[in-house]
Amino acid sequence: MSGERRPIAVEAAAVAPRPNTKLEPFASKAAGREKRVLGNLFGLTNFGVNLVRLRPGAYSALRHAHSRQDEFVYVVEGEPTLITDAGSTSLRPGICVGFKAGTGDAHHLVNRTQADAVYLEIGDRGFPDRVTYPEDDVAAKSDEQGKWRYTRKDGTPLGEP
Repeated sequence: MSGERRPIAVEAAAVAPRPNTKLEPFASKAAGREKRVLGNLFGLTNFGVNLVRLRPGAYSALRHAHSRQDEFVYVVEGEPTLITDAGSTSLRPGICVGFKAGTGDAHHLVNRTQADAVYLEIGDRGFPDRVTYPEDDVAAKSDEQGKWRYTRKDGTPLGEP
């Protein structure tokens, strides 16, 4: 283990949010999202943990599906709407949802209410991974180290988020 010191415990809501991407089409839809990356603070490498706040009108992400990474969401506060291939599902505190990798079922959360929504997001870090975005002209793939490359569906580069 390196000599890097890790915290024993942290107040999750006090962790500074990660800056949102400026890369479109992600930026405009996630503008009201505050993502606090928690797993990295403890040096976790097998899975990530994020505390996410969605302001009214914000999206968690573009609707997407992973080829290799599972995802799990637990709602802490508010009433976000889950959008999947099956349609819309209203969520509330205490409700959890999971997304198995490789199913192709694209998903995201949207806050359609006038109050903030807060949820815990947990996902594994299985690399390499591919992400499809059925409603947007975007494709993503990662290498073995988790470095992401974003393109249009025709392969034209978009940049880095």
